[in-house]
Amino acid sequence: MRLKKLSRLRPTLAIVLGSGFQSAVKELEIDAQIPYSRLPGFAPPAVRGHEGSLLLGRLGGTPVLVLSGRAHFYEGHPMSVVTFPIRVLAAFGIEALLLTNAAGGINAAFRPGHFMILTDHINLMGVNPLRGTPSEPANFTDLTRLYEPGLRQILRRAARICCLAIREGVYVAVSGPSYETPAEIRAFAALGADAVGMSTVPEAIVARRCGLRVAALSCITNLAASSGANPLSHPDVLESGRRVGVLAAQLLKNFARLYGREDSHCERPTA
Repeated sequence: MRLKKLSRLRPTLAIVLGSGFQSAVKELEIDAQIPYSRLPGFAPPAVRGHEGSLLLGRLGGTPVLVLSGRAHFYEGHPMSVVTFPIRVLAAFGIEALLLTNAAGGINAAFRPGHFMILTDHINLMGVNPLRGTPSEPANFTDLTRLYEPGLRQILRRAARICCLAIREGVYVAVSGPSYETPAEIRAFAALGADAVGMSTVPEAIVARRCGLRVAALSCITNLAASSGANPLSHPDVLESGRRVGVLAAQLLKNFARLYGREDSHCERPTA
């Protein structure tokens, strides 16, 4: 595989950096870096706040593979393209995946700058990445325990090291790119959603299909429609994420370090 020629590192952990989490790259001891434009099948992101690079290095002393930025369904890409990097991670040998994103807060207790561990999701994007074609069968995959409790526990421990009171909740995924109407937010709340966003869920579904352990983390960058006084805008979302960037980077660094300690105690099958 082309990626294995970039570095001798063979991480089992990968992290996808969404909006609000790009500062984590500054904490990464980079061993190799390549833009998506040089990776066949990777769509370079066209949205501000998404760099579009694959990096191999050490975060908190733990070898990691980092996808800095992602392509979105609302950019016009089919789900096969949006989720292609996840299949590459699985082929590379990644075993655990942490997905991050910026999200709008629906839960009345949430405020901009809070972080939420995903306990579950509601997929309202209108399409499933495992959908089949006339020539390929659909993939039936159990999602009962998609967001793995062990990885969620590591996230909670990482937050305590930061003295961060982290939240947990349900993420509802919509296709975007328009923000939601007040009526939609009320409906999402009635369904049990705590935050809303336009990514992550397709990647999580494909990761589970590929046998990866999955965790996901949202940075609440704004209050969802009808919850705030001002109109929503993407620059405001990016600015909110920038303000908590240092804390987000420390949280991910702590997570990687704790994961590395756990992973070092796991028995590996011999070749």
